[in-house]
Amino acid sequence: MIHKKDISIVVADDHPMLLKGLYDELVANEYRVIGQASNGMQALELILIQKPDIALLDIDMPLLNGFEVVKTAKEKEVPTKFIVLSFHKETEYITQAKTLGIYGYLLKEDSFFEIEKCINTVINGEIYFSKSFDTSFLKNASDELKKFQFLTPSETVILKLIAQQISTLEIAESLCVSKRTIEKHRSNIISKLDLEGETNSLTKWTLNHKNIILEL
Repeated sequence: MIHKKDISIVVADDHPMLLKGLYDELVANEYRVIGQASNGMQALELILIQKPDIALLDIDMPLLNGFEVVKTAKEKEVPTKFIVLSFHKETEYITQAKTLGIYGYLLKEDSFFEIEKCINTVINGEIYFSKSFDTSFLKNASDELKKFQFLTPSETVILKLIAQQISTLEIAESLCVSKRTIEKHRSNIISKLDLEGETNSLTKWTLNHKNIILEL
């Protein structure tokens, strides 16, 4: 069993009172907090230098948001396990967290008791999402993510270009294929993602899921 004093933690939140409250609670409960940050850039620098066991990150931070911090740190192959804290309960945020392989997702309304449960779960290599989310909600987010697994590499590239609001003709020209070929790919993507076949349904869907798609 890992003792609290052996768990190194970095905390980041752009709200001074929330940051201080979380820091004070962790220290009072004998965790080893090795750094605090009030924006995403500071958090990333701390994580890259200190390589904490766990980073507790607010999602909505200036300079870099929590998800951007996680993505960059993972690209640098930092072994830190990430827990995000947020007011957001929307499926899009849960799906994005799962896409990035984030270990924990907590709501700012959660008690410190639940934060501790999350830390204990995550430090042992398991995933923990706030108990405020019911099982069906998390399953829907996972099912949404699984849809992307049915796409071919070519379809994934095209989906990312659509999410950047690039037209079918421009996509065809950039990939050196015919417009008809891209239209066929769009049709296949619509089918695999189980979308309505109406005009612009794929474009609307990709814009709503842009942050997730660009992480694929």
